[in-house]
Amino acid sequence: MLSPLPVIAWDWPNPFIHETRVEPQHIDDFQHTNNVVYLTWMAKTAWEHSKVLGLDFASYARLNRGMVVRRHELEYLAASHEGQRVLIGTWITANDGKLRLRRRFQMVNGETGETLLRGLTDFVCINIETGRATRMPAEFVESYRITAAGVDNA
Repeated sequence: MLSPLPVIAWDWPNPFIHETRVEPQHIDDFQHTNNVVYLTWMAKTAWEHSKVLGLDFASYARLNRGMVVRRHELEYLAASHEGQRVLIGTWITANDGKLRLRRRFQMVNGETGETLLRGLTDFVCINIETGRATRMPAEFVESYRITAAGVDNA
């Protein structure tokens, strides 16, 4: 008999969810997922969400604009181990409609529902050719709308 899926206590409603599994190459000498892997999962989840919103790298290239990381913040709350299923939820919690965007993340053990990590990433819009900060195009303002209101000020 299959065990029931846990009820996930997401920090905010309606996250975009990306699912992954802890693989042998993710494990460090402490026999849990290496800290850097969580950052990689955050980046992957952000890209997967962007693609669902209609903004893949081809769109970035066409617009000559991209959102690049300015800052990461990660709070590790519990370890994950080989074979475990990890659910990564993300929300856009700030978008000033000019230069800056913030995503929040919550990683959850898919078997127990335990929160493993909370994190955030601040992005800034750049001109891809010059690498300089530049105003977001209308497509970014529209597609990267806030999905968890009242969490962060833009």
